[in-house]
Amino acid sequence: MAITSISAAPGMSDAEWETRCNLAALYRVLDRLRMTDLIYTHMSARIPGESGTFLINCYGELFDEITASSLIKMDMSGEVIGGHARFNTAGFTIHSGVYRARPDANCVLHTHTRAGIAVATTKAGLRPISQDSLAVLHELGYHDYGTPSTEKECEALGRSCQNVNCVILRNHGLLTLGETIPAAFLRMYLLEHACQVQATASSFQEELVTIAEDVQADVAARAHRNRSAEDSGDLEWAAMLRMLEREGADYRR
Repeated sequence: MAITSISAAPGMSDAEWETRCNLAALYRVLDRLRMTDLIYTHMSARIPGESGTFLINCYGELFDEITASSLIKMDMSGEVIGGHARFNTAGFTIHSGVYRARPDANCVLHTHTRAGIAVATTKAGLRPISQDSLAVLHELGYHDYGTPSTEKECEALGRSCQNVNCVILRNHGLLTLGETIPAAFLRMYLLEHACQVQATASSFQEELVTIAEDVQADVAARAHRNRSAEDSGDLEWAAMLRMLEREGADYRR
């Protein structure tokens, strides 16, 4: 579902403005779902038709303050295009590292939720104990904690994301990517929900029931075979946009 924007700024392509509106909407959705950490996490999106550029939040803004025009445009060398703005250097490291390694990725989400970090601190990681976990386990990988904001970490993260679309950053948080904003969003929602379930279930101090291995394999095989609007997140994303519209969110400015 495309967002009908107010208007693009002079000299800005319609594709960039539409991407800005959708990315700003993503920040508002994550704020609504309480997947925030003050000003410290970040989501980004490539600009269609451009090479080596992406949009990310201006460092210091809360998610419910972000608008289409407040997002900043960067290149892969870390330069802000079209002005001067403060950005999170660790955020640039993460997002540029993924985009360099994954030319097919057009959106990246990174969060520091309580449940996500909790699972990221466990040796076993995400376990196959819920329906939501099976939705992401077939495309889930892990990345060991490295020194933030370094070129070494940028390259290491790129290697960790090479063949997966969901990543648990050990001792850190969660990351998802996708060809579209809806796809990356849906992966993050499912991964986060799976972590919430595991964190809650673990608090009961009872033995957790693992889903049978043959069922896990069957679900993974079906996920690879069935790619549709439901899988791409389009239906879920359209629902989130309707939610923002009902609440009168002013992100399209």
